[in-house]
Amino acid sequence: MTERVVLAYSGGLDTSVAIGWIAEETRAEVVAVAVDVGQDGEDLETIRRRALACGAVEAVVADARDEYAERYCLPALQVNALYMDRYPLISALSRPLIVKHLVAAARHHGACTVAHGCTGKGNDQVRFEVGIGALAPDLQVLAPVRDYAWTREKAIAYAEEHGLPIDVTKRSPFSIDQNLWGRAVETGFLEDPWNAPTKDVYSYTSDPTEWKAPEELVVTFDCGVPVAIDGVAVTVLEAIKQLNARAGAHGVGRLDLVEDRLVGIKSREVYEAPGAITLITAHQELENITVERDLARYKRTVEQRWSELVYDGLWYSPLKRALDAFVADSQRHVTGEIRIELAGGRATVTGRRSPRSLYDVNLATYDVGDTFDQSLAKGFVQLWGLPSKIAARRDLLGRVES
Repeated sequence: MTERVVLAYSGGLDTSVAIGWIAEETRAEVVAVAVDVGQDGEDLETIRRRALACGAVEAVVADARDEYAERYCLPALQVNALYMDRYPLISALSRPLIVKHLVAAARHHGACTVAHGCTGKGNDQVRFEVGIGALAPDLQVLAPVRDYAWTREKAIAYAEEHGLPIDVTKRSPFSIDQNLWGRAVETGFLEDPWNAPTKDVYSYTSDPTEWKAPEELVVTFDCGVPVAIDGVAVTVLEAIKQLNARAGAHGVGRLDLVEDRLVGIKSREVYEAPGAITLITAHQELENITVERDLARYKRTVEQRWSELVYDGLWYSPLKRALDAFVADSQRHVTGEIRIELAGGRATVTGRRSPRSLYDVNLATYDVGDTFDQSLAKGFVQLWGLPSKIAARRDLLGRVES
């Protein structure tokens, strides 16, 4: 039986060329796998036909948009996941889902090897290969671009020589990765961190400096899940798509970040994530009134570690799985509504309410109706500060004796 290789297929130049190249070099049949995570590119049938025309023996296309929204974007939202406190894990979130479909295809088609088109300088090589190793440690991995110095020039020459049905003349000045959760742009003149992004960098968002009347909306959550916008029921996928459009029209979600890559270098990236940033902003504020103080404080440490694990390609790690259980429990009371104003590139919370709220106006008020017993505060303060006071006495005594 002829060996088979499953290839993560995007429909672009590099992965289209990889089909024939892998077949020639390994003498294996290539099964192309394309996964729709809301990248809004060509339709799946066009991609499937191109893969077959480029020499794939099978072409698997999967509409995974709902799966991506429910099982990957939603956990990131409930964690308030922001790598380096800013980046909402756009590319990092989609990779474990793609890996899952690659492994499933490898099992179904009897492949022993999975191939991807990542370079050796980025994070994605780690996310693909560590994910594959976690789900199917017996599978081999092939990375032509990284392991065989497969340059764009070589890819163009190969495509022209073999008459592949792909346009090799179009080339963006940027490297772009996008999906439902956002859009990432790098390379070109952006590699100089002093250069400001130009208007053509952006696609998901309008210029926030151009005046537009503010827009108000209300997001409803049930146990940490966005279930309605302005009172109209939505799925998680619909919530993200709607807020990508509405918040994006106000320039919300633009990020310009020099980040720490896993491979040890710093990289300048420009991101657009209007839906993600708006939802995270709303979710954080709802947690502020529904999550008890010590749980909220500890959850912030979990959020940082969870974000690092996902960024570093460890979605399927034991620690990530354990943290998921903690986060799921923390969402039991995160139910209510958040009112947000979209204007000038910002999503600003202007109101919050919840049937599970811990905010008690009778305890918080300084006016008539105050039920907070201030007479208890004196003893509380004295006991709270007692350890510090005792230590200060010791240190003072030590200085006097010396």
